[in-house]
Amino acid sequence: MSRRPGMPAEKNAAPSAADSSMYILRVKSPLQTNGPDFPNAGQDKQKLLLESPTGHFSLIKHASRSLLPLPPNNANSSSNRAMHMADLITELNGFCGFMSILCSLRYCLGPPTSFANAWAALAFMPFGLFFDFMDGKVARWRGKSSLMGQELDSLADLISFGVAPATFAFALGLRTPLDALVLAFFVLCGLTRLARFNVTVAAVPKDASGKSKYFEGTPIPTTLAIAAAMAYCVAQGRVLEDVPGGLWGAGLLGGVFAVHPVVGVFAVWGGMMTSRSIRIPKI
Repeated sequence: MSRRPGMPAEKNAAPSAADSSMYILRVKSPLQTNGPDFPNAGQDKQKLLLESPTGHFSLIKHASRSLLPLPPNNANSSSNRAMHMADLITELNGFCGFMSILCSLRYCLGPPTSFANAWAALAFMPFGLFFDFMDGKVARWRGKSSLMGQELDSLADLISFGVAPATFAFALGLRTPLDALVLAFFVLCGLTRLARFNVTVAAVPKDASGKSKYFEGTPIPTTLAIAAAMAYCVAQGRVLEDVPGGLWGAGLLGGVFAVHPVVGVFAVWGGMMTSRSIRIPKI
């Protein structure tokens, strides 16, 4: 039945294909779920990713922009892609972690009693902590921070306080297949802890200055306590066959299930990092 001009459309009329596609883009686009009516930090992060001119989300971005204009206050995200001084300091954190890994590998290739590379690997870790501390100080001093800086900080922490200690433990003598599995579990726990922090930091209660009141799970830089224990082992010459606790199960099924009990420290620490019940006050 034809409809006269001005007559309202029937409520049950099926939308056209064009209307349907318009509706889907409007509902699915993260750009539509930002602003004062949708104070959702996770969606804000999605929107910033969508604003990038290249990457996995660029196709979605161009499709949604053709229908939905960006909010005026978020029209330019160049500040979120720019490198600031604090970000360069964060890069030094990652540099220290990577150099620690290389020194651990050099120790594996050299004589077991030559500890120069082992000490160098251990020394780079606290230097990484120094730069991890300073990047936040510099960001607050200059009043400049970005989403990219937050992501850089997490990636650098994973290298310096996750991969580097695990690599050094392997070089120290925790080299059985089960040891390697536990060390991999430790690194993955650190990865999970940092990813969870990035997506939940907006939901953690803040103090008057806007800083989070606590950490959920032990922060990954606390793994330097394990590094300190490993430094003591190096000082005492307790490496390779002399690792504290010895080797268990070496004669079981050809040594397939051989494990150093001391590697359990890494398993426990990984569980503490991913725990949702442990809350460490943030100083």
